[in-house]
Parts: sequence; structure tokens; C-alpha cells
Amino acid sequence: MGGENTSNSSSNDSSPNDRSSETQVVLNVYDLVPLNNYTVWFGFGIFHSGIEVHGREYGFGAHDFPFSGVFEVEPKCCPSFIYRCSIPLGCINMPVSEFHTFVENVASEYHGDTYHLISKNCNHFTDDMANRLTGKGIPKWVNRLARLGSFCNCLLPESLQVTTVKQLPEYHLYTDEDGSGSLERTESDDGDQEKHLLSPTGSGGVVSFVKEVHR
Repeated sequence: MGGENTSNSSSNDSSPNDRSSETQVVLNVYDLVPLNNYTVWFGFGIFHSGIEVHGREYGFGAHDFPFSGVFEVEPKCCPSFIYRCSIPLGCINMPVSEFHTFVENVASEYHGDTYHLISKNCNHFTDDMANRLTGKGIPKWVNRLARLGSFCNCLLPESLQVTTVKQLPEYHLYTDEDGSGSLERTESDDGDQEKHLLSPTGSGGVVSFVKEVHR
């Protein structure tokens, strides 16, 4: 009996730590075009999505450089996009520090210059993240347009095809001592080398870029 009570006590002592590492994985979906309000009823639309974990949202966008295109924002506040809905994907037990390392490793696989609207877009990123974290992907309707392949190019508005990279006065390109690069926030008004991951229209939360783990 004494041994059994000791075991239960030990289990109870560890549970607060276990609970502090628990977090829900949520997919936040945004509209890229107003037309979604009509086409979504047919399971079709042009969407951006981000993965929310530990109170921050992570997405993937394009820039011209061979390093991380993964960024984080306040949940449901991705600049320039219209928030549509949130979809719970499950819960994980992962400390914040461990999750940050996980995201930095994933970021090394998602460089800004590898972004492709059809084959490697923001929804491919969130689907990959969801699979790695929970063992299941995002709902198929979120990225259905890309799954139609090259046919999508005929349907997408030209602005979405050519304005993936935009100027943003708050960010500049920096080169680190090891030769790697990053986009960092700055107060400079010089816009020649500034790149924006998202569409320039509208306003929203502050975008922070995730530095990748160099291999």
C-alpha cells in the first residue's frame, strides 16, 4: 500500500509540469479575396492560413532570399488578410523552448525564395506543420485551389500571382557573420532592399521573421 501511495504522489507532482507544456494546435484561415464569400459554399476559395501554437501564429511567405520565409504574428491578426475562422487540430505536450527549436528547424526547409503559389505555398506549410505536430493535416478545402495544379493559374487574379513579394519599410536585409541572412525590423525609411512577405494592402499585426537553424 505504501509503495502504491508513493507512486500516486509522484504522478500528481509531475502533472502540473505536464499541463504547463500542453497547448492547442489551431489553424487560422484568412480570405485573400472577397470572392471567397461566395465560392466557399462550394468548397472552393483562395485562402491564407497560419498555425497557432503557444499563443503565437506561424505562417510562410515569399521573399527573394535563400533563407527562412517563416514568420510569426499575433493570432488571427495576419496583416492584409481577412480573418475567416479557426479550426482546432488537436493538442500537443511540448514546452515553449522545444517548440521554438522545432519551428527554427522547419524554417530551414521553407526559404522565402522557394515559395510557389501552386506547389509550396502557405497552406502547404501549415499542412506540414500540422502533420508533424498532431499526425493529421489541415482540411483539404483550405488548399484545394493549389491541388488543381497548373489549371489554377488561369483562375487566380493576376495580382496574387505577381505581388507575393512587396516592399515593407519596417524590414531590411541583414547578413550575419556566418554568411547567412535574415530580414529584421528597422526604423529606416530606405525601401530599396526591403521585402514584404505579404500583400501590401490593409493593416494588421506586426510580422516577426523566424530565424532558421543552419545545417
